[in-house]
Amino acid sequence: MAYRLIWASSARLDLRELASYNAESHPYASPCFIRHISQAVEQLADFPESERIVPEFDDPVLREIIRRPCRVACRIRPHEQTVEIVRVWHAARGIPQ
Repeated sequence: MAYRLIWASSARLDLRELASYNAESHPYASPCFIRHISQAVEQLADFPESERIVPEFDDPVLREIIRRPCRVACRIRPHEQTVEIVRVWHAARGIPQ
């Protein structure tokens, strides 16, 4: 059974900010960038534990997708059958607070 995907407000804001920043220098590439991230996230519904554990936290519930230049952090909740996308950030900026 597929897990339900939930986007935290922080992740939605992160994605909007990244898209806006990307659109300034690459206006035609920005929609492709968003689609690229969204497609990667959608795969989590069927394979929630397929991505790596975030090494900085070493918690099996907290996983991440790497889609250069971004990292997408998600929290897996097996008992609720949900995957919550919690943050999306440019990898060169380090871990967000």
